[in-house]
Amino acid sequence: MAARAIMFQGTGSSVGKSVLIAGLARALVRRGFSVRPFKPQNMSNNAAVTDDGGEIGRAQALQAQACRVPASVDMNPVLLKPQSETGAQIVVRGKVIGHTRARSYQEMKAGLLPSVLESFARLREAADIVLVEGAGSASEINLRRNDIANMGFAQAAGLPVVLIGDIDRGGVIAALAGTRAVLDPEDAALVRGFIVNRMRGDPSLFSDGMEVIARHTGWPALGLVPYLPAVRALPAEDAAGMEELECAPRPGARLRITVPLLPWIANFDDFDPLRAEPDVEVCFLRPGTVLPRNSDLVILPGSKATIADLAALRAEGWDIDITAHMRAGGRVLGLCGGYQMLGRRIADPEGIEGPPQTVEGLGLLDVETVLSGAKQLKHAAGVLARSGARFDAYEMHVGCTSGPETARPMALLDDGRTDGAQSADGRVAGTYLHGLFLSDVARASFLAAHGARVDAGSHAAKIEATLDALAAHIEAHVDVGRLLSLAR
Repeated sequence: MAARAIMFQGTGSSVGKSVLIAGLARALVRRGFSVRPFKPQNMSNNAAVTDDGGEIGRAQALQAQACRVPASVDMNPVLLKPQSETGAQIVVRGKVIGHTRARSYQEMKAGLLPSVLESFARLREAADIVLVEGAGSASEINLRRNDIANMGFAQAAGLPVVLIGDIDRGGVIAALAGTRAVLDPEDAALVRGFIVNRMRGDPSLFSDGMEVIARHTGWPALGLVPYLPAVRALPAEDAAGMEELECAPRPGARLRITVPLLPWIANFDDFDPLRAEPDVEVCFLRPGTVLPRNSDLVILPGSKATIADLAALRAEGWDIDITAHMRAGGRVLGLCGGYQMLGRRIADPEGIEGPPQTVEGLGLLDVETVLSGAKQLKHAAGVLARSGARFDAYEMHVGCTSGPETARPMALLDDGRTDGAQSADGRVAGTYLHGLFLSDVARASFLAAHGARVDAGSHAAKIEATLDALAAHIEAHVDVGRLLSLAR
């Protein structure tokens, strides 16, 4: 018998759908249900490697964790990874199938619906209930034709919909009532209720507002969810979450890390465990600002468009800042695309990231990269070469990096391979490994080598505790029983 399912859509992007679904999923698991998350289409450069050898959006991987099940490519069958303002890499069921421009993709979507429905059907066979997440705004009626992310999917799958609005950004009454006003009557008929998210202050102050929304829409209120600060510990779904990251000084910090905020930054949850350490200050360097002189370590992040991000780094003058940082005795670490930038050159003969070209790198490591071949998507375990500290991580990259300094690898992998490179003095290093700092032992070893104390405890345990706290929060402020009765 197929599982029940219910879909959650938003009045806009970043209204908190992903987090609410993660909390609801954990709440239902604690009630004894077998639960699966599902997002038909996602757009994000923050991705995760699944146990079945593909990649999905980071939010769905977190939701799988909330469900206490392995992440699967079926949980996010279509993933768009932006590489320019109007173009993206298309990932279907965990594998890259090509690239597209935004306008061309609108015509492609209908052809992807069968794959999306097939993945959804497989999840329904394995669970008691499937929690489906929409993308962007339900009111984007200009994109309704061929839609597979919101009402188009809900109609195809015959799902009831709950609409989520964010009171913290303002205008939530207009957002919900306005969505009701512009939806086609057949689409509006699928909506069974609404939730208002991220209420700050006294919730009773908005009780009249909930009644106004219900009166204008005809939809029942299913919950008013207060803002929960603890959710900041959870990985962000996409780059929109970067706007909330601040470069706030941390008095007494022994290690000051600066991360250039590049246009196509990817897998930036790599930094979450470092930001949680009380002895570490992580500053995201925004365009138009200069590298702080007191930086101890510069980390070049992962990138979905390495050559374009390297050009952006140079346009900001950050390459000059990094050179000065090195002359002053500083250190630099490159993660994935950031590792590729550290070398002497990057070649893209097949035009994977754009027009075929070869560009000069920063020249801080004696290596060079060729962007070619199949994308590497795999879990990786091993030890750090200098300390022997164990880690579990993952690889998600295109290209191969070689050169003399790969003879000093950063990591020794259990499958016999080596990864990364280091300069002779150890002040410059690069690695293809993502999630390296999630491993408590490896993070402690890395920070100790940079003079920082480690006492944040287990990062994995902190995520689990946050999911449990979120589940209790959802139970207290959302009519979970009503949601279960609505699910088909």
